[in-house]
Amino acid sequence: MSGSDLDTLCVNTIRFLAADAVQKAKSGHPGMPMGAAAMAYVLWTRFLRHNPADPTWPDRDRFVLSAGHGSMLLYALLHLTGYDLSLDELKRFRQWGSKTPGHPEYGLTPGVDATTGPLGQGLGNAVGMAIAERHLAARFNRPEHTIVDHHTYAICSDGDLMEGVAAEAVSLAGHLGLGRLIVLYDDNLVSLAGKAALSFSEDVPRRFEGYGWHTQVVPDGNDLEAVDKALRGAQAEAERPSLIAVRTVIGYGAPKKQGTHEAHGEPLGEEELRAAKQALGWPLEPSFLIPDAALARFREARARGAQWQSEWHAGFEAYAQAHSEPAAAWRDGQAGTLTAGWDATLPAFGPETPTATRDASGATLAAVSPRLPALIGGDADLAPSTKTLVKTAGSFLRGSYDGRHIHYGVREHAMGAISNGLAYHGGLIVFCGTFFNFSDYMRPAVRLAALSELPVIYVWTHDSIGLGEDGPTHQPIEQLAALRAMPHLVVIRPADANETVVAWKVALARRQGPTALVLTRQKVPVLDRTVLAPAAGLARGAYVLADDGPGPPDIILIGTGSEVQLVVAAQAALAKDGVRARAVSMPSWELFAAEPADYREAVLPRDVGRRLAVEAASPFGWERWVGPEGVIVGLNRYGASAPGEVNMRELGFTTENVVARARALLGR
Repeated sequence: MSGSDLDTLCVNTIRFLAADAVQKAKSGHPGMPMGAAAMAYVLWTRFLRHNPADPTWPDRDRFVLSAGHGSMLLYALLHLTGYDLSLDELKRFRQWGSKTPGHPEYGLTPGVDATTGPLGQGLGNAVGMAIAERHLAARFNRPEHTIVDHHTYAICSDGDLMEGVAAEAVSLAGHLGLGRLIVLYDDNLVSLAGKAALSFSEDVPRRFEGYGWHTQVVPDGNDLEAVDKALRGAQAEAERPSLIAVRTVIGYGAPKKQGTHEAHGEPLGEEELRAAKQALGWPLEPSFLIPDAALARFREARARGAQWQSEWHAGFEAYAQAHSEPAAAWRDGQAGTLTAGWDATLPAFGPETPTATRDASGATLAAVSPRLPALIGGDADLAPSTKTLVKTAGSFLRGSYDGRHIHYGVREHAMGAISNGLAYHGGLIVFCGTFFNFSDYMRPAVRLAALSELPVIYVWTHDSIGLGEDGPTHQPIEQLAALRAMPHLVVIRPADANETVVAWKVALARRQGPTALVLTRQKVPVLDRTVLAPAAGLARGAYVLADDGPGPPDIILIGTGSEVQLVVAAQAALAKDGVRARAVSMPSWELFAAEPADYREAVLPRDVGRRLAVEAASPFGWERWVGPEGVIVGLNRYGASAPGEVNMRELGFTTENVVARARALLGR
C-alpha cells in the first residue's frame, strides 16, 4: 500500500468511527469529524508530541477540541493512537456511564486536556495553556537545560469564533505574542441552523491579523501536504500565535448531506451512512471497522511518545542535578503542593482599625506570593479596586513571561476561560479577580471549572449594596444565591479581615474544585477575638461566635460577610434584655454542609427553631438554614446609588432592625 493510500485509509478510519458511533447512539454531530478528519490526522500523526501511555506527561503538547460537539473526532484519535479508551467505549458514545460523553470532559476520558462544550470556551482554555507554557518556560528553562518545550494546538469552528469569549481571548493572545499557540479553524461554511453566511460573513484571517496573529489559508482540507506545510509554517512563527483557516466540507463523503447543516447535529441515517461508505470505498460491514494497516500507523504514537517522554525524563534528571532548587519548585508545582513555609508571614489584624475584606485579601496575597512561586493570577483591569496586584510578582508581558501578574484588560469572559486553561495545564496555582457583579460575565467558565473540579480561586470584591454610589448596576443581589447553587464551587464570604486570611488558606489548600472569595469594598470592623471565637472557625463553614451562657439558646442569629457585625451587636443587645441568643458566622454554606452531622448540630441545634439570618443579598436558599420557623433579613429588590452606609440603613441592615426582627420572632 502506498503512503498516500495508507493516509487515505487512516483518514477514512477516523471518519467512519465517528459516523458509526453517532449512528449507534442515535445522537451527535457526525459532520464535523468527517470534514476535519484529514487535518486532525496530519496534526496527530506528524506534529503532536504526546505519549498515549501517560496522558499527564508535563511536557506533552496540549490539544483542545474547542468545537467540542465534534467529540467523536477526538475519541477516535485517542482510541486509535493507543490511549486507555477502548473500542467498546466508542460504541457506548453518549451513553450512561461511558467515557465518551457528548462533549469532551476533563478527568473522565484519558487524553482529554479540557472540558469543552459551550462554544468559545475551548479557545480561551487554549490561550491559558499557552500562557502557562510561556511562563513555566521562562521560569524553569536554563541555557543548557530545556524542560518546558511544547505547543498548544486547538481546533475551532465558526461557532467558536462567533462567541464573544473567543474574541476576548484571541485578542489577548495576539497582544501577548503567544507564538506556541496554533489554532486550526474548521472553515466549513456551515453552522447548526443553516449556512454560516446567514449570520457570519467576516474575513476571519484578516480579523486575526488585526489581533496580531500569524495567519495562513489552506483551500482544501483534504490536501494533507498543504495542511502539513501550514503547520510547519505555524511552528516556525515564534513571535505570534497562528491561525490556519482550513476549508473543509462538513459531512465529507455523505452524498446528500455533505456541505449542509443536516450533517451537523444529527446522525446521517442508515441509508446516508451506507451511501457515504460506498462513495469513499469503505466496507459496509462491520461497523466500527479499524483496518490493521491503519491501526498500525496510528499506534506508532506509542513508541514515539515513550521515546519522547524517556528523553524528557533523562533531561529533567540532569536538570535536577544541576539546579536542585528550581527542580524542587517544579515538582511542587506539578504535584499541586504548597511550598513549605508559604504561610509563615500571614497577616493578623487587631480590632482597633476597621478594614475592608478586599484590603485584607490584598495583604494576604502580598504575604504569600513571594513564598508561593507557583501562584499566578490577574484581574480585569481592576487591580487598584480588587487589590489583586502583587508588585513583587512582576507582570506577565510580551517578552517578559516570567511575571506572575496577568493584565487581562476589561475581558472577564476570557479571564474565566483562560484561568481554566492555566489550571488545566498544570504546574500553577491560579487566581483571578473582578467585581462580584461581573461574576455573571464569568459564569460559563466558572461552571466549567466546577464541572472539571479545577482549583481556580476567584477574588470577587464590591460584594453588596455597601459598595455605595456606583448604584444597582454594580451592586450584586442575586449572585450569591446563583453561585451557591453550583456543584463543586465553594463560596466564602468572610466577616472580617482575619476570616479573610483563613479564607485564603482554605482556597489555596483546595485542589478539588474552584473557590470564590466574596469581599467587601467598604471597611468593616475587625471582630474582637479576645471575646469572640477564633477566625479559624471559617474553615468549617460556620461556627459559633458568641453564646449567652450554657444550654440551648432561645434564638440563633446567623450572618455572613459585612452583616456579621450586625449579628454580633444584636446578640449583645438581646443578652442585655435577658434573651439567650447565639451569634453564628456562616461564611460558607458549602464548607458547613460538608461537616459531620454532629458538628452541624452543635452549631445549629435542630431543637432551636427560632433562627434569623442576615445577608445583604437575595434571601433565596436561606430557608435551608433557618428552617420553617426562621426569618431572613435580605433583599428582594435591587440596590440604590447612595453612600454605602445609607444604603445599608435604608434597606434595613442595622443592628436595631435585626434586634426588632429577633424580638418579633420571639414574640417579645
